Amino acid sequence: MKVLGIIPARYASTRFPGKPLIEIQGKSMIQRVYEQALKAISLTKVVVATDDERIAEAINNFGAEFVMTRDDHQSGTDRCAEVSQHFPDFDIVINIQGDEPFINPKQIDLLVSCFEHGNVKLATLIKEIHTEEELLNTNIPKVVINSRQEAIYFSRHTIPYIRNAEKNKWLDVHQFYKHIGIYGYTTPTLLEITRLQPSSLEMAESLEQLRWVENGYTIQTRITAIETIAIDTPEDLDKIVG
Repeated sequence: MKVLGIIPARYASTRFPGKPLIEIQGKSMIQRVYEQALKAISLTKVVVATDDERIAEAINNFGAEFVMTRDDHQSGTDRCAEVSQHFPDFDIVINIQGDEPFINPKQIDLLVSCFEHGNVKLATLIKEIHTEEELLNTNIPKVVINSRQEAIYFSRHTIPYIRNAEKNKWLDVHQFYKHIGIYGYTTPTLLEITRLQPSSLEMAESLEQLRWVENGYTIQTRITAIETIAIDTPEDLDKIVG
């Protein structure tokens, strides 16, 4: 099984322009993500996908492989789909978030393990929620899974609703999960899902994975105990290096 790790990196971030090039303890963020991804034993190759010459120059300077993509992609999934067509002999594509400079390579390996079962076409990671702050935070997508650890639904709202308990007791009576935004796809499935039209659920929640669910795709999950640290704003960076 040949596995391609792709790190989408764009310059034009609304909340943090130029984010991939910010320096974190002497290295750019995109370099740190790339070096962490290289440590994953499950990946056959790692490439960066970008549409910006400044990012491409930085990547070239630290000796990484990259692919220039179109600049009109709506998501990292779309950018990964374009890059995957440059590597048609790979079976699996892993979409690695470009704003997680300290991603643990074991998370990548855990996600790839989902594809050891030949019927899995899509996969992602989830993590147990243990604080009320996370449970009620609409910026943290929640996920409900079935007995086979397949995702049934994703929502910014707290799901499921516990009817017979007060909100401050919900964590005592049910195990909730949050979504960790790293995805795996078989190469044919990746190309299929990027041809789908935006769905009503996706637009309602602003979660692209709901497009796949709404179109009947099964998303396998694995539970990770490792926390991820994403840098979405300059304030997030201050928390890490401060």
